[in-house]
Amino acid sequence: MDGAKVTAEEIKAMLAGDIDVLAEKMAAAMNTAKAGRIIADSEEPVRDAHGQFRQQAYEKAISLLQARQEAFSPSAQRSPQQGKQVGNASDSQRSGDD
Repeated sequence: MDGAKVTAEEIKAMLAGDIDVLAEKMAAAMNTAKAGRIIADSEEPVRDAHGQFRQQAYEKAISLLQARQEAFSPSAQRSPQQGKQVGNASDSQRSGDD
């Protein structure tokens, strides 16, 4: 199933906009922190932004992999020449009463 793999480059390209949003949220949190309270004022907003990014990134990566696997699957799409699947796909080698 090597054809169903995703690459780091594909994931990076897919997440480029999300990384920009994460960086903007981090910068905003750090820039609005009061002097002498950078960690106290920015830690939680940055952690929350990173949590949202992590969840979205994982969901998008899983969706990409699923789409790749479905596209790779020989039974995902049947060409018109193959016709419709009829009956049991076991080639009638077993009676099914085993």
